[in-house]
Amino acid sequence: MPGVYRLGLAAWAGLVLLQLAWHGWLAPPARLPVALVLAATVVPLLLPLTALRNVRRALLWVGILSLFYFCHGVSEAWSSAATRGLALVEIALTVLLIGSLGAGVRRRSPAGARAP
Repeated sequence: MPGVYRLGLAAWAGLVLLQLAWHGWLAPPARLPVALVLAATVVPLLLPLTALRNVRRALLWVGILSLFYFCHGVSEAWSSAATRGLALVEIALTVLLIGSLGAGVRRRSPAGARAP
């Protein structure tokens, strides 16, 4: 497995752990049940585990899902000073995840062209 995919898997695991720590322990929600918030934030990140046999495909699905977490991190960093640090970590992990996907893409040469 290429190192860039390992980096993506580490960012994915970090994002799961961050959601568990953030919403379950460091800054639990005041108005909603913790279990509901954890279900809404962690379960979507666990769904691509079903495609883990193909790491590239699993990371693609997590990359698509991570766009939601990126938006969440930006809105939290902008609006809440209390959770700004956690939000910045969330943003960094999603950028790392999406960047690892981009770095792992193999370019295809046009039809009929010789590979160098």
